[in-house]
Amino acid sequence: MSVPPMPRRTGYAVLAALAAVVILVSTAIFIGLRGDHGGTDSRAQGARGSAAPASAGAWVGTWSTSAAAAEPRTLRGFSGMSIRNVVHTSIGGSSARIQLSNFYSSQPLTITHASLALAAAPSNPTAAAGTMRRLTFDNRSWVTIPPGKAATSDPVRLAVPDAADLLVTTYSPQASGSVTYHPHARQTSYLARGDRTEDTAGAAYTEQSPYWRYLTGVDVWSKEAEGAVAVLGDSITDGITSTAGANHRWTDFLAERLRSEPGAPRFGVLNQGISGNRVLSDGTQFPPNNPSGLSRFDRDVLSRTGVKAVVIELGVNDILRIPHQTDPDRIVGGLKRLTEQAHTRGLRVIGATLTPFYGHRGYTPRLDAVREQVNARIRAGKVFDEVVDFDKALRDPLSPLRLRPAYDSGDHLHPSDQGYRAMARALDLDHLRGRAAAEL
Repeated sequence: MSVPPMPRRTGYAVLAALAAVVILVSTAIFIGLRGDHGGTDSRAQGARGSAAPASAGAWVGTWSTSAAAAEPRTLRGFSGMSIRNVVHTSIGGSSARIQLSNFYSSQPLTITHASLALAAAPSNPTAAAGTMRRLTFDNRSWVTIPPGKAATSDPVRLAVPDAADLLVTTYSPQASGSVTYHPHARQTSYLARGDRTEDTAGAAYTEQSPYWRYLTGVDVWSKEAEGAVAVLGDSITDGITSTAGANHRWTDFLAERLRSEPGAPRFGVLNQGISGNRVLSDGTQFPPNNPSGLSRFDRDVLSRTGVKAVVIELGVNDILRIPHQTDPDRIVGGLKRLTEQAHTRGLRVIGATLTPFYGHRGYTPRLDAVREQVNARIRAGKVFDEVVDFDKALRDPLSPLRLRPAYDSGDHLHPSDQGYRAMARALDLDHLRGRAAAEL
């Protein structure tokens, strides 16, 4: 029996309905991928929400660093140069976006060309085939970042693996004032003359650099991630004595545990360490170089994308650096204020005991007594929600005032690669999962 043809008017109605469904689905996918990308407000929003992975995906930080200072002798910036920063991801995703900072310049920074790619090999300026992506900012190929501000790129589709090296390249054609940088990258980045932003070959990148310039964050779009853990710290978190280019900071070893251990939370790891950093005191410049933990906590921790847990490793420099802070109550008070700031965002804090420094050139029995008093207060449980005992993890059982020899880089303050691994092992991964804040 033949079926009579559909009336023409009815056929048009069905086609229109199908088209409407397609448009609605496409719009939902686009909005889900694009997310919010327009600066610090969106990052503050990313720090809130459930610890469970979103089935449709969510933005999460995979790498970050702290803007530490204005790079010396860069009053004209790097005009006419391409800067190719090499960074290492902690967690992967299907799309990515970056954050650029002009925090330490008194002049606007104009980036006219920016790109993102996977590195063809570790610490190598050559891009992997088929991965070069041009970056835009609010759908423009350029961005002007005012002094003291940051900008976030639009997302680009790129399959970003876990534990991979990314190449983030920027080009500025004009003088832009002092360069915002992170001086102790423990990673080689590269520079080239002229606009070589989308060069896939690395041949033009003949100048090497131990710094990260302008770049302060990389986020990925992930359907598996539960969030990120942000680590606020000093040179020990910065990994200043870890093997350069090997990604052997203690936060790298933590990221490795989170990727490999059964039942571990699926978190990105964001290293917000600055060498020489203190809880209480800023540096001497304006804006302050090496800003204190208290003054940078919102910028470097609370505003990071998808943060669900915080680790604080600070306090040794308050004691060791001049002027010495010898009142343990002041140091502990500053650490408690950091915890209280995190609590306002619904975040719990894991805090670290201060590690040994006997044998270091700054050691005195009086200063070490301050460290011991701070540690006693931390262990008593009224400073942080949870404690990771880095002092216990690193100290020599036969001489507890000093680092275990295998964990000592040689300066009797900073750990070796083995010491950094021991720090990562000391952290109870269950403490990263959200629970009610402790009563302090």
